[in-house]
Amino acid sequence: MNQLVRAFKRCAAAGAVILAAVSLQSPSASASPLPAPEARTAAVAPVAPPVVGGTRAAQGEFPFMVRLSMGCGGALYSPTIVLTAAHCVNGSGNNTSITATAGVVDLNSSSAIKVRSTKVLQAPGYNGAGRDWALIKLASPINLPTLKIATTTQYNTGNFTIAGWGGATEGGAQQRYLLKATVPFVSDSVCNGPSSYDGDVIASQEICAGYAQGGTDTCQGDSGGPMFRKDNAGAFIQVGIVSWGNGCARPNFYGVYTEVSTFASAIASAAAGL
Repeated sequence: MNQLVRAFKRCAAAGAVILAAVSLQSPSASASPLPAPEARTAAVAPVAPPVVGGTRAAQGEFPFMVRLSMGCGGALYSPTIVLTAAHCVNGSGNNTSITATAGVVDLNSSSAIKVRSTKVLQAPGYNGAGRDWALIKLASPINLPTLKIATTTQYNTGNFTIAGWGGATEGGAQQRYLLKATVPFVSDSVCNGPSSYDGDVIASQEICAGYAQGGTDTCQGDSGGPMFRKDNAGAFIQVGIVSWGNGCARPNFYGVYTEVSTFASAIASAAAGL
């Protein structure tokens, strides 16, 4: 089950999705993930809508959201760095082929801010299971609010917001408008239970969210986007990165996200040296 499910990440790249298991020694990084069976924009599966069960976000509601040209999402970690998923990129190194679009919910808006990448850093040790984070360095700053990341598990509970421009069906066209939805935290014992992923979730590195009955979830093209909530001061804080799942919004199969707090220090260190 592990090999099959993780082959289907929630990223859509030029019609194909990927399982990235590439060497970090590569001198340059490609914007397109390695071709694989069919990646999850959300994981394995048949047909599913974009942030399934979502509604359209308001302009300016989530100013840190970024759309990446390879078919993934991301969030502004800093004005010049986007935090996304490792399976959205092909290794680490110089890379000028990715375009980050920000500042709009409508990707066709003439107000969209578009900036090219200069470098990519894929999580050290990433091999397709866990460690699903990456950083993209931008050629010039995007002067919009950034999204701080959780450094402890304090906020790994309650309800989370998910957002993205993912496709309306598996393998289908991506959305023009940013959609959002709310999903609740799901414990490791439930997410890794026999009726769900049956041990495939890496509890020390991943966090689950969603509904037992299904109906609301991230999906293809949402990979790399943030899962976030409000902190005690009322500010948004990122607790997860869209990673994988069995299909989209299927009953008993929750969305699986990279647990940001686990990698907070590694992300900060990598960003400082990018």
